[in-house]
Amino acid sequence: MNYKADIGVFGGSGFYSFLENVEEIEMETPYGKPSDKIAIATYEGKRIAFLPRHGKNHQFPPHMIPYRANLYAMKKLGVKKILAPTSSGSLRADIKPGDFVICDQFVDRTTGRKDTFYDGPVTKHISSAHPYCPELRKIAIQVGKDLGITTHEKGTVVVIQGPRFSTVAESRWFSKMGWDVINMTQYPEVYLARELGICYANIALITDYDAGLEGRDDIEPVTEEAVLKVFAENNEKVKNMLFEVIKRIDLENSNCTCCNVDLSGLDL
Repeated sequence: MNYKADIGVFGGSGFYSFLENVEEIEMETPYGKPSDKIAIATYEGKRIAFLPRHGKNHQFPPHMIPYRANLYAMKKLGVKKILAPTSSGSLRADIKPGDFVICDQFVDRTTGRKDTFYDGPVTKHISSAHPYCPELRKIAIQVGKDLGITTHEKGTVVVIQGPRFSTVAESRWFSKMGWDVINMTQYPEVYLARELGICYANIALITDYDAGLEGRDDIEPVTEEAVLKVFAENNEKVKNMLFEVIKRIDLENSNCTCCNVDLSGLDL
């Protein structure tokens, strides 16, 4: 393949364009086609590959996104780092719409998703104890501070199946478990990146309070329209953060251990 990229970006709901002067390419993988064409461009001397995880027309709901094809395509392009902005709901009063959360843990509440490249006969068990790249997280946290964005330095995201939103009872349970934010796409995306030895960081833009917060009658349950509205209002803030993170990524001098994965059993 003639096309190469250093850094991948997955766009979420309401975030379907990122780069200018791009060349779009179509790719095939052993796991089918990715969600859409991949846009490739150069920024600050680095080759960036951008892919809207839901497709440009939002044609893939969360449970139908071809996660394996998306990650495999990034790996074939040579991507070493992935930045993944997402629309997410807050489960805590102090994490407000418009805030960013740099997640460090996930809890998987999805069902039936294709969530591994090891379907046999080769079987491997890749640790997901610390699924998010510590180096990328550190950069994102510092950039958020430098840009004056309210950025929470860690958070556990509970990933639900979707496309439905939570019931009040579910949301109350998630909060009582001590989880911080809620999302529909972080799993298996982050774990598949780990299986491929790609550093991965999630920048969760808080768009809502899920099904409301206990004891707060003034907070309404989330709607799709509200999510897209808040994301659109913060779109430039997300882009500015991504551009600045990309500037600060040092591709040549990394001490990250995310890439220390044996890929001998995969067809790459």
